[in-house]
Amino acid sequence: MNEQQRDEQLNIRTAKSQAGFPDSLHHNRYEPTPYALLDILFREYRLAPEDRLIDFGCGKGRLNFYVHHRFGAESAGVEMDKTFYEEALENRANYEKKHKHAKGKIDFCCCLAQDYNIQPKDNRFYFFNPFSVQIFMSTVNNILKSVEVSPRAVELILFFPSEDYVDYLEHRTLFEQAAEIPLPGIERDFRERFLIYRLSQGGLERALNGV
Repeated sequence: MNEQQRDEQLNIRTAKSQAGFPDSLHHNRYEPTPYALLDILFREYRLAPEDRLIDFGCGKGRLNFYVHHRFGAESAGVEMDKTFYEEALENRANYEKKHKHAKGKIDFCCCLAQDYNIQPKDNRFYFFNPFSVQIFMSTVNNILKSVEVSPRAVELILFFPSEDYVDYLEHRTLFEQAAEIPLPGIERDFRERFLIYRLSQGGLERALNGV
């Protein structure tokens, strides 16, 4: 099935990317992760019933509906663009018409990523290069502060990761790379991959001790 057919299967509309460029130099234009690549990711990386995934820069909500449909997982999408946020809400209403058990499982928040209030249940975080490394750093710092308050294992999922993101995580945080899932185009561009970063047990203990 193509992108539009996959959307129709879920009773949503997410296939069209953003035209032009965002107003802020700190934010990248909206482009949904292709369904075929989500299939590759989630064949190897599974969500448990107790997981709650947060998609920063969720756009129209494709990933949120995908993970609920595949795993029954709860999720939230964080989107600063009001138009995309409203389209995500419309998609949720249409998705729930076809999937009655989805009510209360998918949330959307219209705010900047660094202003999102990390919830104690939030433990999986998805980034498709939605913004500059400065905003990424602030967002990851908020995740770590949340872990100090509500201890839990957390993981970051990066798609098409920038060198700045990787450098920051590997040299300036307590996260460790747990997995790499290469994609068909990686021979042409090494960014064609998913990277999974996990807060290790030692890192979790250090975070809780404020080290």
